Amino acid sequence: MDNISLKALAKINIGLDVTGIRDDGYHEVKMIMQTVNLFDKVSISKTADGSVTMATNLKFLPVNDDNLCIKAAKLLIDEFQIKEGVHIDLEKHIPVAAGMAGGSTDAAAVLFGVNKLFNLKLNKKALMERGVKIGADVPYCVMRGTALAEGIGEVLSPLPPMVKCPVLIAKPGISVSTKQVYNALDDCFDTVEHPDIDGLIGDIKAGDLAGICSKMGNVLEDVTIPLHPIIADIKANMMENGAVGAMMSGSGPTVFGFFNDNKTAKAAKDALTKTGMVKQLYLTTMFNNR
Repeated sequence: MDNISLKALAKINIGLDVTGIRDDGYHEVKMIMQTVNLFDKVSISKTADGSVTMATNLKFLPVNDDNLCIKAAKLLIDEFQIKEGVHIDLEKHIPVAAGMAGGSTDAAAVLFGVNKLFNLKLNKKALMERGVKIGADVPYCVMRGTALAEGIGEVLSPLPPMVKCPVLIAKPGISVSTKQVYNALDDCFDTVEHPDIDGLIGDIKAGDLAGICSKMGNVLEDVTIPLHPIIADIKANMMENGAVGAMMSGSGPTVFGFFNDNKTAKAAKDALTKTGMVKQLYLTTMFNNR
């Protein structure tokens, strides 16, 4: 095998709580992660010169060692002393800097692809262990599906598959600084409202979409929405147009909504398009790897 093409799937957070701040500055989290069928395309080809290079359709993305794809490829190539190199072509569709683990899922795809190309025989657990060296979300992006994430996001427990339903994903034309959001959270940590993650897990196990939507919560909304009120406007628009529930993913600014049926979801997509509030808008579905 000299080349491989892969889908790098996006994630949303059905629940996101921050439970503490560690001495090293990292935040302890308790999150429910869910993969959705929105993806970047990652193509990897062997090269003879031993270099690791990449190209992407978005000119503003770095294609040097700052890119997680490059870091992922070099991690395995260096560890296994591979003499050949790789070239990575990345076709981005997942919104960038949007709380959907776009960079992490691309890196996870590169780990998977390099493992296959060079027949390294690493299983999923081994890839996840290496992924955490690149970023806290990378192990989950290797794992995929529905999962509880704890620690700094790297302690993962599989959950039963999420209820299948249409998912509308909307990103306004703004970017959010994750560092700024967490710094703002630190300043008001004792006053924010923490979601009921355990109750949410119970509703996922019961397959109760209405219950899930009633308990969905993201503690970071308390700090991100005051900085970017358009997030609340998008949530409200989705709810007004039939969403069972709507919430910000990660540190934002992406908003997702769950719907009971495709007809309602399509109408909501059309209605949101007309507002001009969003730059990227996708109607997709849950991904389940089990």
